[in-house]
Amino acid sequence: MYDSLLSEYAALGFECGYSVERPDALVLWEAQFGDFVNGAQVIVDEFVSSAEQKWGQSSSVVMLLPHGYEGRGPDHSSARIERFLQLCAEENLIVAQPSTPASYFHLLRRQAFAPVRKPLVVFTPKSMLRLRAATSAVADFTEGAFAPVLDDPRDLDPAAVEKVVLVSGKLYYDLLARAGGNVALVRLEQLSPLPQAELTRVLSRYPNADLVWAQEEPKNQGAWSFLRGEFEPPAGKRLTVVSRPAAASPATGSHHRHQKEQAELVRRVL
Repeated sequence: MYDSLLSEYAALGFECGYSVERPDALVLWEAQFGDFVNGAQVIVDEFVSSAEQKWGQSSSVVMLLPHGYEGRGPDHSSARIERFLQLCAEENLIVAQPSTPASYFHLLRRQAFAPVRKPLVVFTPKSMLRLRAATSAVADFTEGAFAPVLDDPRDLDPAAVEKVVLVSGKLYYDLLARAGGNVALVRLEQLSPLPQAELTRVLSRYPNADLVWAQEEPKNQGAWSFLRGEFEPPAGKRLTVVSRPAAASPATGSHHRHQKEQAELVRRVL
């Protein structure tokens, strides 16, 4: 265990330093599971999140952290989104959780060509590698650009929508399989910097809808505490949350219990 933690510390430290010295390179570091980043937390705190503010060092290192509630147990569920969002200030980090292959591609492409270099943290659910619903057409790759907010692609009557669910990552597909025409699913592909203007534009299409943030993580984890402080709902609206109850552990260790929790979460959201 000690060797594993030390190797993650050294690997991220090397990649971060290399990205500083090679501004023309797109440098990526991937954890086997998101929780592996725990061993590199010192590098994240001291260099990735604050080197620009402390020493004027610019880095565009990309951290790829598998994150998703898939019944793999407490540790292999969470990459601790809440920790990274707590570190965000002064536009020091970009934190994203893309939901389609094309969105992921355009996110990395934007990172490679961005004139202003910032570290990028990407949360990548492993189950979406095998999920047939999470696909993109060839034209989605060859055209367009990264969109930090994705509106519901279904043919909905905006005036008839009673609830808008803001969601990020894999949970979108669990909700999509059961959502009716009175619920719009709006994906937040980038969490920080929060795309307030894009959110306001999309949400203005649904004047009669309540706003809900849905997350798989317990209430004291995930992006909820960040959104609660950063997001400005449209006039007359209030953002509420549906999540797992607050917990000390990131997730349950029982696959059967996980499945029951996930089904109940989807039911409560919709």
